[in-house]
Amino acid sequence: MLTRKQHELLMFIHERIKETGVSPSFDEMKEALDLASKSGIHRLITALEERGFLRRLPHRARALEVVKLPEQATAAAPPKGRGAFRPQLVDTGPRPSAPEEPANDVRELPILGRIAAGTPIEAIQHERDRLQVPESILGAGEHFVLEVQGDSMIQAGILDGDFVVIRRTTTANSGEIVVALVMGEEATLKRLRRKGASIALEAANPAYETRIFGPDQVQVQGKLVGLIRRYH
Repeated sequence: MLTRKQHELLMFIHERIKETGVSPSFDEMKEALDLASKSGIHRLITALEERGFLRRLPHRARALEVVKLPEQATAAAPPKGRGAFRPQLVDTGPRPSAPEEPANDVRELPILGRIAAGTPIEAIQHERDRLQVPESILGAGEHFVLEVQGDSMIQAGILDGDFVVIRRTTTANSGEIVVALVMGEEATLKRLRRKGASIALEAANPAYETRIFGPDQVQVQGKLVGLIRRYH
């Protein structure tokens, strides 16, 4: 069951793709739904993705695909400023490629604190500020930002003072860089390795030892999807 705004946005995207072959920009979606900011559009798109109505196409700017329409689509009222809709189920096969446009869309994410080996978990539970992150490095799901403190991951290209973009998840594959909660007390950014029944948290700096834990001693809280570095 979609909310009214989710339904309006889905139908607006569907109609625009039918008319032009290209999904609308976030500014156009914001204006069509009469929303105050693009952050509301981001939330609606994420919700539609999670419900299986929309799909983002990788490596293309403004690339959204309507996977399916709700059953009540034909009875829906159009968004403000648009003509009457004539919804149809859409073909999910290949589309003619449209000229690529610069990916200018960004999403504001909360900076939840600093992270390093031994940092108490409370340090990443309170929002300090917000950071604009390009949509091109994000996907579906909830994301947040942490500021890196220390040099334990320098050989992975993660430096002290960098901002890491984390997708919230409780699972990760061996070899991925994750935010891990260790023994319910400390959070750390490390590369996760599975060694039989044990879990290893590897630093990317030979000055730091690999730490080995039992499977019930480590909880994955998210995994790395991007990095932002500021130059002053």
